[in-house]
Amino acid sequence: MTRYLLSLDQGTTSSKAILFSTSGQIIARLNKEFRQIYPQPGWVEHDPMEIWESQLEVARGVIRNAGISPSDIAAIGITNQRETTIIWDRYTGKPIYNAIVWQCRRTADTCKRFEKEGLDQVIRRKTGLVLDAYFSATKVRWILRQVPGAMEKALKGDLLFGTVDTWIIWNLTGRKVHATDYSNASRTMMYNIHKLEWDMDILTSLDIPSSLLPDVRPSSSDFGFTEKNFLGAEIPVAGVAGDQQAALFGQCCFDPGMTKCTYGTGSFLLMNTGEKAVNSQSGLLTTIAWGLEGKVIYALEGSTFISGAVIQWLRDEMGLISDGAQAEEYALKVQDTGGVYLVPAFVGLGAPHWDMYARGTITGMTRGTNKFHITRAALESMAYQTNDIVKAMLADARMDLKGLRVDGGAVANNFLMQFQADILQTTVDRPYVFETTALGAAYLAGLGVGLYQGIADVRNSWQLERRFEPHMAYETAEKLYKQWEKAVEKAKAWV
Repeated sequence: MTRYLLSLDQGTTSSKAILFSTSGQIIARLNKEFRQIYPQPGWVEHDPMEIWESQLEVARGVIRNAGISPSDIAAIGITNQRETTIIWDRYTGKPIYNAIVWQCRRTADTCKRFEKEGLDQVIRRKTGLVLDAYFSATKVRWILRQVPGAMEKALKGDLLFGTVDTWIIWNLTGRKVHATDYSNASRTMMYNIHKLEWDMDILTSLDIPSSLLPDVRPSSSDFGFTEKNFLGAEIPVAGVAGDQQAALFGQCCFDPGMTKCTYGTGSFLLMNTGEKAVNSQSGLLTTIAWGLEGKVIYALEGSTFISGAVIQWLRDEMGLISDGAQAEEYALKVQDTGGVYLVPAFVGLGAPHWDMYARGTITGMTRGTNKFHITRAALESMAYQTNDIVKAMLADARMDLKGLRVDGGAVANNFLMQFQADILQTTVDRPYVFETTALGAAYLAGLGVGLYQGIADVRNSWQLERRFEPHMAYETAEKLYKQWEKAVEKAKAWV
C-alpha cells in the first residue's frame, strides 16, 4: 500500500497543505490566504478561527484533489509561523482575543521597561533570545492584562496558551492534546533551552501563570490523532516544528556547521550547532532546532528584514523592472555594478547590525550609472547580507561552514545564487523541492511513525537540483565585501 505524509504549513499570510510521497516528492498542494488585521499602527492580528478553518479546508482539499483515501496518510506534520500568540478558553474552545502576530510591536514599551530592570540578561542567558516584542511572552502578558477577567480565569486554570502549532494540534485532535515541540517552545521567551522546561523565574517576572502553558515534546513524537470527522480517518500527528527550524530539517542540515538560507521577504539563516547551545556574541539568536531520537539539537539564527522585498521595490516603487526574471536579465547586461552598492535598510538593519535607525542608501553612483547597475546592486545586496550573518555565525560557533543550502522564491535566480557562492567562497546547493519548510515537517512526521528508519533514510531522500561553485578569486570577493561594509556604515544611524 502506498503511504503518504501530509504537511500542514500554517504561515503568516496563508494556510497551506502539501501531500508528499515518502521519497519527498510533492503529490498535491493547496493554499488559502486569510485576513491580516491592523487595529492600530504597528499592531498585527489574525482571527484564530480563520487560521483553523483555512488550515482544515486546505487539508481536506489536498486529500480530495490527490484522489487518495485518508487512511493512506501515514502521518501528519505541522509547521507554523512562530511566536504568534493565541489564548483560548479550555472549555468553550473559543479564543479570548485575536492572535497577536509575531510582527506586532504593541509590547515594545513593556520590553524596554523590563530591560531597564535587567530582565534582558536573564532572558538571554536562559532562552537564548533577546528581550523583544517579537516573541510570545509579552504578548501573553498583554492579553491577560487587557482582556477583562482573563487573569482571573488563567489563575483558575480555565485558559490555555499556544503558538499556532499548539492551536492547530488542540483543534485537530478534538481538544484532547495541548502540546508544542521544543523548537516552538524555544521561541516564546519563556522556555529554558538548557534545562528544557518552562522557566518559573521568567514567568514570575512577567506575571504569567504556568497553568496556561502546553506540554513540550520532541519535534518527532506522539501529538495525538486527528478526530475522524475532520479528515475522514484517525491520522497520527507525529511531527511539529517552527517554520525556520522545519526548513533546516527539510534541507537535511543534520551535521554541525550545515547552514540553510530561506530567501523570502527577508532572509532567515540557521546553522546547526549540534548538541551544544552556542551563546552568540554577534547579535544572533540561540534556538532549539529540533528534538529527535532522545537528543536536542541547537542552532544559531540570524535574519535580515529586506531580502526578496528589494526586488519588489525595484518593480513596484521604482518601476525599473517588470518582474523577478527581468532582474536577472538586467544584472547580466553589465559586468559589475560599476562600484554601486545598494543597502536595503528600508526598515532598519537586522542581524548582526540591529540598527533600527538605519535607512536604505545607494552609494558609489557616477554619471554613467544606469538601471542595470542598480538592479545588479540590489540582487548583490541579498548575498552580502547573507555573508554578514554567516561571518557572525562562524565567529560565534567557531566551526567551519559546510556549504549553504538555499530555498525560497529568490533561489530561482541563477545570477544571485552564483554571486552568493562567490561572496561566501563556498558551495551553494539548490534542492529540487523548494517547499523545504513543509518537507521538514513531513520528514519529522515520517520519523515519528517509523516510516523512516532514521536520519540516514531522510538524508538519502534529499535531492540536489544544482550546485553553484565559487568562481571568483578570494581576493576579489574580499575587496567587494569590504566596500559593502563601508556602504553599510553610511546607512547606519540615518534617522
